[in-house]
Amino acid sequence: MKFSIQINEGPYQHQASDSALQFTKAALAKGHEIFRVFFYHDGVNNATRLAVPPQDDRNITQLWQELQKEHDLDLVVCIAAAQRRGLLDEDEMKRQGKDANNIAEGFRISGLGQLIEAGIESDKLVTFGG
Repeated sequence: MKFSIQINEGPYQHQASDSALQFTKAALAKGHEIFRVFFYHDGVNNATRLAVPPQDDRNITQLWQELQKEHDLDLVVCIAAAQRRGLLDEDEMKRQGKDANNIAEGFRISGLGQLIEAGIESDKLVTFGG
């Protein structure tokens, strides 16, 4: 089965990202395909490279990055939600005249059309978070 995942909550305010990560790992372990992981609303905060969780806590961004590298996942961050929350990639940094970017490696910024495509191309779109 081909899944796409939508994450609407940040990494440390709700269990949605942890649940999505575990679901994605389990689906891959069972031989399913993950078409795309789409980070929306506060879920875009999963993609910041500037978060520094305590050493005894999990680093959600790093866990997503490791899974992305291992399985070549398409981790898409909604551009509108990201900009509202101060998350920029290098292209958006330049376009907006800012002096820094903060999207972690392995994530990419794109539009809401990527979520629509994920819903069309996948057998199931599973949403985590409100």
